[in-house]
Amino acid sequence: MRTPVLFALMCVLLGAPVAMHAQREKFSLDDLDYIEKTWPHARKTNTGIRYVIERPGHGERPVPGQFVAVLYVGHLLHEEKPFDQAQDPHRPLAFRLGRGYVIQGWDQVLQLMQVGEKRLVIIPPELGYGARGQAPSIPPDSTLVFEVELIAVKSDA
Repeated sequence: MRTPVLFALMCVLLGAPVAMHAQREKFSLDDLDYIEKTWPHARKTNTGIRYVIERPGHGERPVPGQFVAVLYVGHLLHEEKPFDQAQDPHRPLAFRLGRGYVIQGWDQVLQLMQVGEKRLVIIPPELGYGARGQAPSIPPDSTLVFEVELIAVKSDA
């Protein structure tokens, strides 16, 4: 009688860390496995975004309400073909930070960057386009990967 109870308890105890890990993570287990193998030294924000600093910055960090200008290339986790990009330094993507003009992941990660910094950023679905996706190029619940370079911060446009 004690053996089945002990076995059941061990299964629950051994299974619990996996279940708890999955609840804390913002990525599916398959995506997380791929991310950890592809970018083993990626850092993690408190909201689950992973990032690798490719080039350190030297300037100020933007705050919500300021205008930022960025260069970027975005693709899905398991694809190399970009779904969107702005790479011309004379025509960067410019927007007011923290006002919902871009996905939540961008609003969060750009506040951690300095002018001149370039990062590889891996954004979980809920901080990207979530369950709705953005047809036709971004399916629902997609993990997004961006190379983002913060090239300017201004208080006024």
